[in-house]
Amino acid sequence: MTTEFSRRALVPLLTAAALPGCAALRPGALTEDARDIPYGRHPRQRMDIYVPQGGGTARPVIFFIHGGSWATGEKETYAFVGDAFSARGFVTVIADYRLVPEVRFPAFIEDGARALRVVHDTITRYGGAPQRIELVGHSAGAYNAMMLALDRRYLAAAGLSPSAIRSAVGLSGPYDFLPLVIDVTRAAFGNARDPAQTQPISFARRDAPPIFLATGSDDTTVPPRNSKQLADALTKAGAKTVALKIYPGLGHADTIAAMSVALRWRAPVLDDVVGFISARG
Repeated sequence: MTTEFSRRALVPLLTAAALPGCAALRPGALTEDARDIPYGRHPRQRMDIYVPQGGGTARPVIFFIHGGSWATGEKETYAFVGDAFSARGFVTVIADYRLVPEVRFPAFIEDGARALRVVHDTITRYGGAPQRIELVGHSAGAYNAMMLALDRRYLAAAGLSPSAIRSAVGLSGPYDFLPLVIDVTRAAFGNARDPAQTQPISFARRDAPPIFLATGSDDTTVPPRNSKQLADALTKAGAKTVALKIYPGLGHADTIAAMSVALRWRAPVLDDVVGFISARG
């Protein structure tokens, strides 16, 4: 990576989320009984669940992991993502996780696995199908998603099999960023005895779940080479389903901001993610 995971990159995202119509695409999709559901004892170990209008059962589930350099981020900021996916028929989970500097690698990944276990065990209460869980993440959240999808150890520690994840989608994620040359990555991963074990690209494997990697051509926060190199490594490893898309003219925050109602004209990110997931039934 050529520059720090800049918090300034999230300004367009926060602006988009605050625009009229973005935060309440589906009024009532997030009810009080689906807010701040604990998956652990820490205050950050909480999740919100967005349920499509009209109810239903055995709906596909999207587990969304937000970014923020592993040091910032709130699930409430990404309500527009929950609204967007629930409007497309997905029961959508957005979970917070413990942050740097209180924790370091691999605690934020372990939190994701722990939350997934609770989702797997309880999502039928909200109309979701535990056998149809799809991961989606942006930026640092895309990193977390790929580590959960590719390094079997985290799901196993939570008592889940690799098949618990049907597919994984990474938007503008860092997957191959050694050496740790910037403050953000040193703070999050500098404790690792074997730095290679922190890199999603180290776990590219033949039996990986279907993977969709998307990024913007103008991303200077997490350069597109991260997505390209992980896609290449998965393909060389023999993974059956690997898709890569680079959106012309988009920057780092744009790939997630384009899911908001006001900014969908920028790029068909929502359509592409839903299309990739839905293609597998």
